[in-house]
This record gives sequence, C-alpha cells and structure tokens, in this order.
Amino acid sequence: MAFVEPVTLQGRGVSLVPLELAHVQGLQTAAADGRLWNIRVTSVPEPEQTHQYIEDALTMRQAGHRFAFAVIDSASGTVLGSTSYHDILPAVQRLEIGYTWYAKRCQRTHVNSTCKLLMMTHAFETLGCRVVGWRTDNFNFASQAAIERLGARKDGVLRGHALRRDGTIRDTVMYSMRAGEWPETKAQLLHSLDKPRG
Repeated sequence: MAFVEPVTLQGRGVSLVPLELAHVQGLQTAAADGRLWNIRVTSVPEPEQTHQYIEDALTMRQAGHRFAFAVIDSASGTVLGSTSYHDILPAVQRLEIGYTWYAKRCQRTHVNSTCKLLMMTHAFETLGCRVVGWRTDNFNFASQAAIERLGARKDGVLRGHALRRDGTIRDTVMYSMRAGEWPETKAQLLHSLDKPRG
C-alpha cells in the first residue's frame, strides 16, 4: 500500500484532485495566464511539455516518490494550477510539499493558503507525518516568504543543488515543520483565511 493513497481534498472553494492526463488542457490554460514557464525559478511546463510533465508525475506516483494534484476551482471546474507531495519517505513519516504553481490571477489570493491548509491537514492528521518539508530556489524570494508565513523553519541551504530550466545551477533553500508545530500553524492559517480580504 502506498503511503499517499489517491484522495481528493476540498475546502473553501478549492479542490485538489489527483493529477491525470485529462488535465493537460487545463494546466496549459492555467500556465498561459502569466506565461509562467518564462519564470526561471519555477518548474511550470511550457505548453508543448505539459503532457510529458503529467506523465512524469504519474511515473513518480507509481514509484511512490510524488503525488501530484490538479488545483481546481470547485464551482467552475477550472484548473487553477498544480501542487504535489514529493520526496515521500514513509520510513521516517516525512514528505515535502512542492511543484506548486498557480495561474497569475490566483496568486496572492486565498488559493495557496487553502491548498497548504488542505495538504498539511492531510499530511499531519491523516497520514501521520512527523515532518513536512519545503524547498525552493534561492532566488525565489516570493516562495521563501510564503513558506515562512506558514511558520516553517529554515533548515539551511544546499549549495549547487539543482539545475534551473535555463541551465544555471541553483542553491536550494530547505524548510520544514514538525508535527508538534502544526496546531499553532493551523490556527494561524484558519485565522488568516477567515480575515476579510480588501
């Protein structure tokens, strides 16, 4: 049995459904909102690479290393982006949340916070994770700020860790949260989501 079994997570107008090839067109449309594949510090697929992007995610799901979701607007059924559990380590009850991106119109809205709430609740409260981690490019300052707003702790920087899409080598900033830190983070996330947005 896989550590992460197929599941749909829903709340606050957002659904996370297992990523499938049927989502190719939806992901292409979401990525086109802001031409996100041009951002060098993310891994958003170019339109012609979307099918392969999903195939790769499905291969990693089969191997137990990654479980990718399509992020869906529950009311309209529109694909808003994608996010994943990855680097899944059942033996130490740890996984990471990443491969996350959203259409430009969804950025700086409730969508990311809702997705993190859904995924962290499932990871800590259903899967029994002891640690949830994140990693991001050292130049992706928006991502670092978003992770830090969650209450995750910076573990350090892996220097010369991975290739960017443009062939340059990036440093990777690592973050994590322990299960004991989750209740306070959850309360803060719920408070933030319940505040009026102006």
